[in-house]
Amino acid sequence: MKLDKYSFGIGDRFAKQGEAQLSAIMKAREQGVEITPVWNKSFREHENVGTKPQETRIEADKAVKALGWRDDYFVDADHIGMKNVDYFLDSSNFFTIDVADLIGKPVDEKKVNLFVEQHKRFIDEIDIPGIDQNIIISKEKIKEIASKYLGAIEEAGKIYAYIYSKKGLGSFVVEVSMDETNEPQTPAELLFILAGLEQKEIPLATIAPKFSGSFYKGIDYIGNINQFSKEFEQDVAIIQFAVEEFHFPKDLKLSVHSGSDKFSIYPAIRNVLNKFDAGIHVKTAGTTWLEEVIGLAQADGDGLKLAKEIYRKAFARFDELQKPYATVIQINQGELPHPESVDKWDSETFTSTLRHDPTNAKYNSNFRQMIHIAYKIAAAIGERFFIGLENYKEIIAENVTKNIYERHIKPIFLDEDK
Repeated sequence: MKLDKYSFGIGDRFAKQGEAQLSAIMKAREQGVEITPVWNKSFREHENVGTKPQETRIEADKAVKALGWRDDYFVDADHIGMKNVDYFLDSSNFFTIDVADLIGKPVDEKKVNLFVEQHKRFIDEIDIPGIDQNIIISKEKIKEIASKYLGAIEEAGKIYAYIYSKKGLGSFVVEVSMDETNEPQTPAELLFILAGLEQKEIPLATIAPKFSGSFYKGIDYIGNINQFSKEFEQDVAIIQFAVEEFHFPKDLKLSVHSGSDKFSIYPAIRNVLNKFDAGIHVKTAGTTWLEEVIGLAQADGDGLKLAKEIYRKAFARFDELQKPYATVIQINQGELPHPESVDKWDSETFTSTLRHDPTNAKYNSNFRQMIHIAYKIAAAIGERFFIGLENYKEIIAENVTKNIYERHIKPIFLDEDK
């Protein structure tokens, strides 16, 4: 099993939109771009809505069969650690090993010194093709990096070894995630992180580093686009160097987490991919859920009433809902419309306020983020919500497919006129 050069993570909170999501991937294929679909869902998301990983697997299998997809596809155990990996073993064939919490944790000095000794051949100025300035590596620099990242590297090795012992070689792919931390990794840090992961014999498919700027859920990138572009280009260069130096799989690539709706950085990503002829894994989540709510509201009648009910209940439970997402959202409560006002909105006002279209004067990023974290409300509504999804499935599916293809896939992978 392998990922294509390009792969796309498609989150689906309620495992109802598999066919609509896969339709977007297939539209790209019709235009000559092969993208591997990866259905991703985290332990936190399963907990919030009371689902199990098997449901994501069933939905993916169902979509693949219904649409006649004949190539590889994956179900991602998203952001797992040793404490919850067992939960995903039977249903997943893609494991995002998240070791960000181990960055900076104390490491045995003997292990640090051994790492320095093992990599002393790099002590010099290293010329990395694609990076303008040579990277200066000293013994002290390697020791500093090892002290910071060796704990995370060792944990990744343990988790991979455990998954391998349960599933066997060739039955899954591995991503290592270090993006949920405060500062981006430097090129030198990423180089030695990869060196350490190679020592653990992890057949790495993708790695998710931290980039500068804010990748808040469901809204555009906030930050210096030129700085992001520079970091992204450097990371691609480091990966291509590491593939040759450490004998990683040839198709090792970067993963961009929280890639949903980061429209302003898509041109930079595309330019770098073209320059290096590089692959990428873009991971989205929450976008499909938002399109479900947009579809309900667009259907008007009972659908619009249901969408308003979700917002009203979410508004009343703001503190509870935002707490797990506090570091990845930026909601100004003062700019949230009051539910009494929303109750008077027509279908067009609700959808325009929610849909991510900054050119529309009604668009409100705070409202969008509030709905983004409100999927727990829909789960609590239960049967009425799922009946709504079924009753308006055609209009919802149209929104889901269009969002993934038009707003995400095309700007990154396709000419704009296709």
